[in-house]
Amino acid sequence: QLQLVESGGDLVQPGGSLRLSCACSGFTFSRYTLSWYRQAPGKERELVATITGTGGRTDYTDSVKGRFTISRDNAKNTVYLQMNSLKPEDTAVYYCNTRRGSSIDYWGQGTQVTVSS
Repeated sequence: QLQLVESGGDLVQPGGSLRLSCACSGFTFSRYTLSWYRQAPGKERELVATITGTGGRTDYTDSVKGRFTISRDNAKNTVYLQMNSLKPEDTAVYYCNTRRGSSIDYWGQGTQVTVSS
């Protein structure tokens, strides 16, 4: 059974940092692209960052480039999102995702990130 379990969300002040983790199980982790999405209240879920199976390629939405870093540890079946210089507009529930084919998405339960003074 495929499972994605996020952790690391918290309340942090503007300018602060957080590292999110997503522990994965139930599939051959190193073969698949992993992504982080986020959804703020009243907004659609948006793609934040993606990393390929080997970790050789990463992509970011423009609003987080230079501040967020996605990485993975294939020995631990875990993907990370290091978030620096956090802004109030980064406040959202962050979700881990892996996709099969063109339309089958698997999601974790999400972890809340709140950036506020």
